[in-house]
Amino acid sequence: MDIEMLRQRAGIIRRARSFFDAKNYLETDTPLLSPDLIPESCLEVFETRRIMPGMASPQALYLIPSPEIWMKKLIAGHRVNIYQICKCFRNGESSGRLHNHEFTMLEYYTMDADYIDSLALTEELFSVLSLRPVRFIRITMAEAFGRWAGFDLFSAAETPGGLETEARRLGLDPMPGLDIPALYDLIFIHAVEPKLRGEGPVALLDYPAFVPCLAKKRGGTVERWELYAAGIELANCFSEETDPAEVRRFFESEAAAKEKSALIRHHIDHNYWNIFRAHGGQARNARGFPRCSGVALGLDRLIMYLAGKSSIDTVLPFPLPGEPLNNFV
Repeated sequence: MDIEMLRQRAGIIRRARSFFDAKNYLETDTPLLSPDLIPESCLEVFETRRIMPGMASPQALYLIPSPEIWMKKLIAGHRVNIYQICKCFRNGESSGRLHNHEFTMLEYYTMDADYIDSLALTEELFSVLSLRPVRFIRITMAEAFGRWAGFDLFSAAETPGGLETEARRLGLDPMPGLDIPALYDLIFIHAVEPKLRGEGPVALLDYPAFVPCLAKKRGGTVERWELYAAGIELANCFSEETDPAEVRRFFESEAAAKEKSALIRHHIDHNYWNIFRAHGGQARNARGFPRCSGVALGLDRLIMYLAGKSSIDTVLPFPLPGEPLNNFV
C-alpha cells in the first residue's frame, strides 16, 4: 500500500470515529480472544490455546469473527449507544479480491431503534465518509427476486419443490436434497447478487424468515437489511431479537448444525441467552436487553469501495498472502 492510500484509509477511519463520537455513542474495546462464540453454522473460526503455569491443560480460546457477543453483554448491562472498530477473524474462506482472514469491522448498536432507523444512520455515515451526499436504493428481498430472478420468492418457498424448480429454470443445477435456505442462497448468489453490480449503494430489506438469524420476525420476514455497493456486500443489520426463547432456539439450532459441519468446533456459552431474560421493560434504567438495532460493517471493503479499488489487498497495509502453495500440490 502506498502512502497516499495509507492516508486515505486513516482519514476514513478517523471520520467514522468522529461521526459516532459526535452523536455520543460510546466507543468500546472488547476482547479479540474469547472462550466461547455465538454459533454461526456458515462461519469457520480460528482456535488457539491459552497456557499458564500450573494449568492442568490448555484452555481453548477463539479469535472473534465479530465483537457482537461482547458488545451485547455491554448493552444488557448499560443500555447505551455503542460502537467499535476492531479486528475480526474468519477461517475457511479463500483469500481473494474481497476476503482477508483478518479484517477490520465497524460495529454499532443504537438503543430504542429498529433496522429502518439504522439504515438512515448508515446513510448519513456514508455521506460523511464519502464527503458527498449519499442516498441508498431500497429494495425488499421479495422485489429483488421478482425483478432479477423472475419469480415470487415467498410463493415458491411455500410450494413443495418450488425453489428447486425456479433454480432449474434459471439454468442452475442444485444438488439433490438441498433445503429451502440453501436453495434460496443458490438463487440469490447466481441470479440476484450479480445484478447489484451496476447499481449505486443498494439496501436489500426484509429477508425471508426461513433464513435463520437473530433479527426480529415480522410475519414471513425478519427486520434485516444488507447493504451492497458496486455488487460488494458491505454491511448487515438487524432489529435485534430480544426474546430469550428465540435467542435460545437460534443458539441450539445453529450449535447442532455447527457440530455436524464445522471443521473447527468452538465452545458455546449456553447461558448467553439469559442476558435477554430480565427484559424489564424499555426504560433506559431497566435491567435486561433493550429494544435496539445493530449494524456490522466491513470497513476494509468500504474503504476499497470509496477509494475506487477493485481488490481488498490494495487497501490493507499488510494483507495475508494468498493460498499456501501446498494446497495446490
